[in-house]
Amino acid sequence: MDVIPSIDVQGGRSRVVHWPGASAGTGTPTDRPERIAERLVEQGARVVQLVDFDGARRGTPVSLEIVGAVASRVAVPLQLAGGLEHPDHIRLAFAAGATRVVLTMAVVDDPSTLAACLEVAGDWLAVGLDPRPDRIAAFPWHRSAAPSLDALVGELVAAGVHRLVLAHGSGAPDTELLAGLVRRHDAEILVAGGVGDVDGVRELRDAGVAGVILGEAVLSGRIDLAEALGAAA
Repeated sequence: MDVIPSIDVQGGRSRVVHWPGASAGTGTPTDRPERIAERLVEQGARVVQLVDFDGARRGTPVSLEIVGAVASRVAVPLQLAGGLEHPDHIRLAFAAGATRVVLTMAVVDDPSTLAACLEVAGDWLAVGLDPRPDRIAAFPWHRSAAPSLDALVGELVAAGVHRLVLAHGSGAPDTELLAGLVRRHDAEILVAGGVGDVDGVRELRDAGVAGVILGEAVLSGRIDLAEALGAAA
């Protein structure tokens, strides 16, 4: 299972200062995304994610200069999320240096746009879903009734999507639910949010998910990246 550290970018800086040695007073804190990414790769990260918070608010990529700065400093795949809703957004992300993209949940309800995005990104495309039933029910669907999570995953896989990112917010992932999705659908399932310790990483590994995305937990030092990578192996 992959462990993918994630950096939330706002105003050209990381929203969380990276200082794993804070409790011991060792090391130097930084909010520069490119420096954080370098440190993460030095610690063993095989993929790094950037979340464009400004882009997510505007519905279009904003932090492309930061993407380029990070891409120039690390030699691992760079996954970009936030504000990606159109094939041209993906082209901009790839031109800046991203190698993977995560589209918003809205694309599920727009099959023509999803197909066009797949033409551009192919297997390097993922779709982000919020698996919480209340969030799915509250989404403004252009259909008579809100679909189930299982139905959404089935639709996306049938359309050609092979990677899904399930963002749980602060709630703990339902490993039984995840294991069922892994069994029923031919897709890589990645989990973001809700993992507070290394035991949580092991539980996701045992559920069969393809990857776990860790943001503040790793940047703050609450979870040691090397330990998480060991638990995922």
